[in-house]
Amino acid sequence: MVEKRKPIPVSDAVGRVMERIHTAETETVRLEQAGGRWLAEPITADEAVPPFDRSPYDGFAVRAEDTKNAGRENPVTLRVIETVGAGHVATKTPRPGEAVRVMTGTIMPQETDAVIMFELTKELSDEEIQITRPFEPGDNVVKKGEEMQKGAEVLPGGERVHAGITAALATFGYSNVQVRKKPVVGVFATGTELLEPGDPLEPGKIRNSNAPMVVEQLKEAGAEAVYYGQLPDEFDLCLSKISGVLEDVDALITTGGVSVGDFDFLPAVYEKLEAEVLFNKVAMRPGSVTTVAFQGEKPLFGLSGNPSACFVGFELFAAPWLKAAMGAQKPFLQQADAVLGKSFPKPNPFTRFVRGHAFFYKGKLHAVPAGLDKSQVVTSLAQSNALIVLPGGTRGYEKGDPVTVFMLRSDGAAEFQEPVKEQT
Repeated sequence: MVEKRKPIPVSDAVGRVMERIHTAETETVRLEQAGGRWLAEPITADEAVPPFDRSPYDGFAVRAEDTKNAGRENPVTLRVIETVGAGHVATKTPRPGEAVRVMTGTIMPQETDAVIMFELTKELSDEEIQITRPFEPGDNVVKKGEEMQKGAEVLPGGERVHAGITAALATFGYSNVQVRKKPVVGVFATGTELLEPGDPLEPGKIRNSNAPMVVEQLKEAGAEAVYYGQLPDEFDLCLSKISGVLEDVDALITTGGVSVGDFDFLPAVYEKLEAEVLFNKVAMRPGSVTTVAFQGEKPLFGLSGNPSACFVGFELFAAPWLKAAMGAQKPFLQQADAVLGKSFPKPNPFTRFVRGHAFFYKGKLHAVPAGLDKSQVVTSLAQSNALIVLPGGTRGYEKGDPVTVFMLRSDGAAEFQEPVKEQT
């Protein structure tokens, strides 16, 4: 007898998952190991930036008072008393009519309050320059603390460390960084029909694309993936292997086995484990059979065996939970408004997440479906940088309709392309 399942809205399903966040513990790592990790605490400035008044240019540090009468008809001559490179400090204090030759980043010599760039001076000799315009106090001077005051918050906790954040951490002396631990996530692929990627094809068999895909998605989300191999279509063996790894992981992902076929054993496995099933059907395409259960605080993500459905289920449910567990303030895919670049006439009662390519054209973000829109199709995933969200209950969508997109990657989105021609 086929099990009857009641689909719930996508937003409700996401909400049920996100209500069960268990924040990961923290650990300290070296700065060079912090890339891609999530900050577990705010980053504060240990010193002002810059820590002293400095020159932003190669030029001459002067007393602005000495330049007030300078003009084309009345050039002012200043005597250069010292040359100071970045990282060094002037040893002499200019008196009226004197200047110090400084390089970019040099601390301002005492009694000086303006910098004149080399190109705005005429060098009469190694010891004399001439200027033809006046300068005000503070001209071309980067003041102490102009970028950041000591003790100020540079970054809040929950930010993911990238190259720019690494630079900020280094600037403020963070050789060690407090981050959230990576959740360890086990991965099983179910199905006797599966072969590993390097295996030659056999009649009735297909290569396992889901597990490598999910492992990569886990890495992109910041988690640690452990692939435990394939589960054959045998209930006792599935139960034994899943039970055997649960103590070693913070979450478990299975691909396939969550539908209502004769060999879809995951629902029965969840029941045997006495796991709390949050939902077992979602009003979406692809991936309506996506199931999420919890054993205590540990999520069990039962994703579809169809590659595109598996991919979408991960991005909607598993990735946000994992990112939030690591303290991410923005765990969801970036959302944007776009123009549908090609008609999508397929009617559907459920919300559809169409693999697509988003790009800018004439100042607007456009999005077009990428390849075949079938849940078992793999190639459309390789061509996509966005999910086009098409709410259900319509007879389809026309080219030019406003749509929402969830950005998967930014690559290609900034390309200026010709409008996509309507396919006939």
